[in-house]
Amino acid sequence: MSNNDLQQLFLNDTPLMDVRAPVEYEQGSFPNSQNLPLLDNEQRHIIGTEYKRNGQDSAIQLGWELATDEIRQQRLSYWQKFIEQHPNGSLYCFRGGLRSQLSQKLLHQAGIDYPIVKGGYKAMRGYLLEQLEQACASSPVVVVAGPTGSGKTRAIWKIERAIDLEGRANHRGSAFGGLSTEQPSQIDFENKLSIDWLKLRHQAAKQAVFVEDEGRLIGRLGLPLKLQSTMKPAPTAVIEEPLPQRIEWILDDYVRQPLQQNPAAVEQFSETLANNLFRIRKRLGGERHQQLLALFKQAADDYKSTGQFDSFEQGIELLLTGYYDPMYQYQLQQREQQIVFRGSNADTVAWCNQYSSNN
Repeated sequence: MSNNDLQQLFLNDTPLMDVRAPVEYEQGSFPNSQNLPLLDNEQRHIIGTEYKRNGQDSAIQLGWELATDEIRQQRLSYWQKFIEQHPNGSLYCFRGGLRSQLSQKLLHQAGIDYPIVKGGYKAMRGYLLEQLEQACASSPVVVVAGPTGSGKTRAIWKIERAIDLEGRANHRGSAFGGLSTEQPSQIDFENKLSIDWLKLRHQAAKQAVFVEDEGRLIGRLGLPLKLQSTMKPAPTAVIEEPLPQRIEWILDDYVRQPLQQNPAAVEQFSETLANNLFRIRKRLGGERHQQLLALFKQAADDYKSTGQFDSFEQGIELLLTGYYDPMYQYQLQQREQQIVFRGSNADTVAWCNQYSSNN
């Protein structure tokens, strides 16, 4: 399959039927794929062992022996349902070989013709890695920076040619950034970033792409090395917002919204908050760590009795001014020569969109 064919798969968000075993799918897949395996994990292991010992023909024979009428009917049932919902999709296995061909054969016997992605997962993954490398090497990048609570993610959502790194990582990027749902696998994260960038380059290859200032890791996921090296010297737009506004946004994102979604989870919320403070206790220092623990415990108690969030503001302010802001100022000094704009959140969004259209 040519690069142009692979490009169209991702530009068009083509539905993909992944017939690999679940264990393979969990290690890495694509945004529009659904795992409908030909073999379950155990069957894959048994047939793989037979292939290594006695070759392909013997493995195929064993596969047909394992594929009882009941199993075949089960596979066909959920494949047919997928194809009815996505008639313009394709199916793939790891290399576009034996499992894809067997799946296609079973479908053909049932009167259904459905295309295979030639080269399978390996070809698609390789293409996306190549595209990400090319994008980092050739696309102009602008970093959107700002102290914690300045609404960088809010800005990214409003910038027309932006990639939401934290959104793709399903993590807010700080010690307190974990969400209630798990992060994707490293491979899934990289695949999604590459597809996002592919679509932006297809729209306008030479226009700037905006990303939020991030460290080496977002939660447990690592930024691709090429992206890190591209961001390091990139022009930087800095969001500057007054402390009260930053406190309000932090309160809303990290406290109000989670507790309003599940008011009964205040105990779990407090436990998670304490665990996150414990993780950064050495940088906080013992006295400040204990002070913050006490402030947030009192705030949680006040919330349980009054339903109000105001008591959290004091702890948030201390965390910002005593921990995050000094760290941010030091990091910003390292890229002082790269700063091309400073302004409010709204002004930064407007500047970025104008910059993109002019460059």
